[in-house]
Amino acid sequence: MRDVIIVGGGPAGLNAALILGRCRRTVLLCDAGRPRNAATPRTWGIFTRDGIPPAELRACAEADLRRYPTVERRAIEVTGAARTDQGFTVELADGTRERARRLIVATGLHQDLPEIEGFAEFWGTGVHSCPYCDGYEARDQPLVALGHGPAAKGFALELTLWSRDVTLCTDGRPAELSDEDRDRLARHGVRVDERPVRALRGTAGEPSHLELADGTHLACRAVFLMPAGCRPSDLLAGLGCDLTDTGVVPTNDYERTNVPGLYVAGDASRRVQFAVVAAAEGAMAAFAVNTELLREDTR
Repeated sequence: MRDVIIVGGGPAGLNAALILGRCRRTVLLCDAGRPRNAATPRTWGIFTRDGIPPAELRACAEADLRRYPTVERRAIEVTGAARTDQGFTVELADGTRERARRLIVATGLHQDLPEIEGFAEFWGTGVHSCPYCDGYEARDQPLVALGHGPAAKGFALELTLWSRDVTLCTDGRPAELSDEDRDRLARHGVRVDERPVRALRGTAGEPSHLELADGTHLACRAVFLMPAGCRPSDLLAGLGCDLTDTGVVPTNDYERTNVPGLYVAGDASRRVQFAVVAAAEGAMAAFAVNTELLREDTR
């Protein structure tokens, strides 16, 4: 039996493995190889690595892990997990089972895109979920906030940090904004367009405009999707882990969940979804796991 199994090889899982390897814990890191940011050309906001391609960042982290002989990496999907008296048992895609005293789930979230032509094509290059991550590269160009409801006001106003040419587009839904909300948006130059969207068009991997259902065009260099519910790993529900209405895990101190011995780090937990934050959460989970195991071992 290992000390820890980590599910997910993104920033959270890799950093958790690094910290635990330095604690000489026996670790199995399993990664299915389907990162959420696979289509993103660059990862921004990580000091000393600002703008590094995601695959290169992972390769650097994996090279670091090779220094630690107690850490094993496998490129394989974890298809099931169960809590036992001794800890956890996980089932892998090849049918084998592995056991560990603690489990860290760092699988992130699955991003569902609107079913609008062109959104999948430009995902990561012109369709984004986080203006902090990708707003700077589209600065001073036409930006679209896609969403509706009271929270859309704040999201659209946030985009004015990067451009003064911002449109809140509801894709045919009522904006659900009060007159006061509309006045505030107008004062800051944010337009509201409630017409349905037919497609996102562009060339050479870069969007140029939204094509609306009435045949008109709306200039658009980047679309930012308003935060919405995402799908976490099925492992979490199967283990009895609490989830919020938006599909994330309400982790407690040091990424603990309501399930004893289970930790969730990265985008599937409650904090902002930055790569550098995910890595920090992985480190916190590793610290907590090591502390728990040490207490058990030194009773």
